[in-house]
Amino acid sequence: MSRGKTVVRKVVAKKRAPAVVPTLKLPEAGVALALSVADRVRLRQQAHRLDPVVLMGQSGMTDALLLEIERALRAHGLIKVKASGVDTAEARSALANTLAQRLSAACVQQIGKILVLYRPR
Repeated sequence: MSRGKTVVRKVVAKKRAPAVVPTLKLPEAGVALALSVADRVRLRQQAHRLDPVVLMGQSGMTDALLLEIERALRAHGLIKVKASGVDTAEARSALANTLAQRLSAACVQQIGKILVLYRPR
């Protein structure tokens, strides 16, 4: 057994300035992107392994939902949105088209309540 002294060191954390996060604003309504068939196939393949990053509830399309989808599109480019609050297929299709136009994105695919949106970063 060693009989050395135990040294206790006090670690002082350096103070950092708080990170300034720019506020997101709702984008102006634009034009939905048009994708070629090859681009759509490639994006569908990439989206297959993704999980939904935005969940839409009973409130529908609110400003908060649009801001969250905007943030996700800026961060990832290709995202899945789960539209649980919309019951009919026609309403989900209209929602996908509205989201694509409002966010200047492309609706890659719609399967059931899952919408796949793409906008290049």
